[in-house]
Amino acid sequence: MKRILLVAQLILIAFFAASCQKAKQIEPVKQETNYDRPLPPGQLALRKITNPADIPDFTFASYDLLNLKSAIEKSLNYMKKPSSKQFYPYGDITHDHAIASLQEFKEMIEAGLYGEKLNAAIREKFDVYISVGCDDRGTVLFTGYYTPIFDGSLTQTERFKYPLYKMPADLVKAPNGEILGRKTAAGFEPYPSREEIESSNMLAGTELIWLGDPFEVYIAHVQGSAKIRLPDGSLTGVGYTASNGAEYKSVSKAMLEQGKMGGQKLSLAAMIEYFKQYPEEVKDYTKMNPRFVFFQIEQGEPHGSINEEVTPYRTIATDKTIFPPACLAYLATVLPVERGGVIADRQYTGFALDQDTGGAIRAPGRCDVYMGQGDRAGNLAGRTYQEGKLYYLFLK
Repeated sequence: MKRILLVAQLILIAFFAASCQKAKQIEPVKQETNYDRPLPPGQLALRKITNPADIPDFTFASYDLLNLKSAIEKSLNYMKKPSSKQFYPYGDITHDHAIASLQEFKEMIEAGLYGEKLNAAIREKFDVYISVGCDDRGTVLFTGYYTPIFDGSLTQTERFKYPLYKMPADLVKAPNGEILGRKTAAGFEPYPSREEIESSNMLAGTELIWLGDPFEVYIAHVQGSAKIRLPDGSLTGVGYTASNGAEYKSVSKAMLEQGKMGGQKLSLAAMIEYFKQYPEEVKDYTKMNPRFVFFQIEQGEPHGSINEEVTPYRTIATDKTIFPPACLAYLATVLPVERGGVIADRQYTGFALDQDTGGAIRAPGRCDVYMGQGDRAGNLAGRTYQEGKLYYLFLK
């Protein structure tokens, strides 16, 4: 309950002042933009800003520091682990430099700096880097993700008959989490696709938990975690442990291309409603995404890819092959807010930590913002689809 109140407080603080600002015309996202454009060989995803005029004003975000210190502490906890060193140096940023940057920002918060004073301290002490984005001009597509809450069972029943699976014994991961494939006598081969797995029933006996709807299973695969409400009313968490290594393919994009939902941008809420009306079509569409996710029971709050708890609006997911994990970021975009049951888009700036990744989050032009747990967070996450800028802060 305390966490729920904190999340609600965070959202209210972050957006109350935003609603008082002059409204900005929100430009629709251009569908032809290739946000997944890969980096050219040898190029870094982050570029240091050398012109002071291009550094954003952090003042507004510096008045909203709720949960930021605890999110930084989670990143620092990850950076203590020897496995974190494999991602550094990142350009001219060493592992020690990244830790010092997080520690300094935490100490500034502990010293009571906020608002204009914190903005001044950041500009004095920190270098600012910007994601090159999808166009080498900093354009980043911001989307949202969340932790759904579904009804389910630890045993198969007539109602709960759609499983989430454990990681199979013949799937091999490298120490850095990379999926090597299926182990064979000759080495490794690509692991079967979603369609092959589901049509063959090859994973029988490795079921972890059972859900009552096949599209809920797919949502858990895409979001990477879920809370399952068991028949006795208790909640248990499930989280990502591995995938089959296949590239993510967008089901919503396929549905749009086929003229579903009037050809408009397809939100998660709209997809859920569609498949409630046409449940027989679920497999026809989900098999278009070959990526398949495996789960484990997860204690406590949902965890990100750095194996630390994620924080609503403070955790972001990026491509960890090109961005430095756990580091401090700054977002400038448009995010949805709900008031009185009505969701509206508002300008948003805020500090966040790069603590997660996702199958659909690839290249420097993509960033996913964690929105929280449950249907309300799902409605916000499903609506989030806006361009913006993504910055990172490191000590000078």
